[in-house]
Amino acid sequence: MQKAMPTAGIYTLGCKVNQYESKAIAEKLSAEGFLVLPAQESCDVYIINTCTVTGESDRKARQIIRRAIHQNPNAYILVTGCFSQVSPESVAKIAGVDFVCGNAEKQKVVEMAKKLVAGGRKPAVSEVCAEQPDIFGFEPMRITSFDRTRAYVKIEDGCENHCTYCIIPAARGKVRSKKPEEVLEEVRRLTEGGCREIVLTGIETASYGRDLPDCDLAELLARVDRIPGVGRVRLGSLDPSLMRQAFVDRISSLSSLTPHFHLSLQSGSDTVLARMKRKYNSQMALAGMERLRRAMPEVQFTTDVIVGFPGENEEEFAETVSFIRRAEFLHIHVFPYSRRKGTLAADMKDQIPEQIKHQRVKILSAEQDKVQNQILDRMEGRETTVLFETFRNGLAYGHTPDFLEVACPSEQPLHAQILPVRIGGHKGGICFGSIQRR
Repeated sequence: MQKAMPTAGIYTLGCKVNQYESKAIAEKLSAEGFLVLPAQESCDVYIINTCTVTGESDRKARQIIRRAIHQNPNAYILVTGCFSQVSPESVAKIAGVDFVCGNAEKQKVVEMAKKLVAGGRKPAVSEVCAEQPDIFGFEPMRITSFDRTRAYVKIEDGCENHCTYCIIPAARGKVRSKKPEEVLEEVRRLTEGGCREIVLTGIETASYGRDLPDCDLAELLARVDRIPGVGRVRLGSLDPSLMRQAFVDRISSLSSLTPHFHLSLQSGSDTVLARMKRKYNSQMALAGMERLRRAMPEVQFTTDVIVGFPGENEEEFAETVSFIRRAEFLHIHVFPYSRRKGTLAADMKDQIPEQIKHQRVKILSAEQDKVQNQILDRMEGRETTVLFETFRNGLAYGHTPDFLEVACPSEQPLHAQILPVRIGGHKGGICFGSIQRR
């Protein structure tokens, strides 16, 4: 009787880079004879790819590890990612965890999964690999397929900004860039496979090419733009200081690049930004956005904002609220400051009470809702295109090039189709449109 294929499930927490890495691990597992199943099913092996950007991220990682152990107590539990990079001992202490590695040679989990399955028994003690995340340079990793309409392609790893609130440089190490020819080959294969949208992402995407002799982010985008048949191209989160005139001039004429940018703003107060040790102030960020608006009139921006940073007083918070009104972001991810051991901000005076942080989240979110409604009001009657992604209850959902979410009545799914649409009203941040048949 033929032996059944071992099964594996992957839980992914955190950023788009983690999503890409989990996809690459899944493809490698398949190539090594594993059947990759949804993580919610009972599997022989579970791989948990963790995040540590906030204290809540750590809590979720522990929760997911224990959930996997509960789903199948006999399964082999392998934990990788940022949480296991900065706190390998605490992960290894969780009863039932068999292997812990961080972000150095992340695909090592595949070889370990094979070893554990072949051994046939759970080890008495967790094995821990805790090398520095950048010790081996940029880890060779690629994907050849995608699940829906878009694919994330990791082009960069690491961050050297050392913002006072952030633990990620410790979790990810120094900046490493994927060679441009490898990026181009990966994008080319995905495009040939029918992918309609590529998202080029990294831990600090704006730093792409800093360690390369002849290619920066703008040059990479220009080369991607020349790939035959390439669809939409988006970028991962960007530092606002990137938006200098020379960069804007170089990217504004690219036909594949979508007019949507996610800026890692963090605050609209100059004094808070200074305490965070960000590389820009509010006027520099606003000026960069205005340059892009002049060059790409349909551009939209999304962003992240931290409220309740140590010492943030009412005046500074009001400055952030005022900036949000002026900047007109399509969407903002607002979250309370999370104290991270090992960062400078964790030891700063005047830590803000949790109650005040959450009040400020509500206030800023309400202000952003007003801004978003004003933006979407202006969209009524506009004709654009939508890349359709999902279908439910007689509505096909997708996104415009500038990242408006649109729902259109349809008798059937329109998965991966790009169709002309006229925008109507909106509700709850979603525009409703009608497909323009020509």
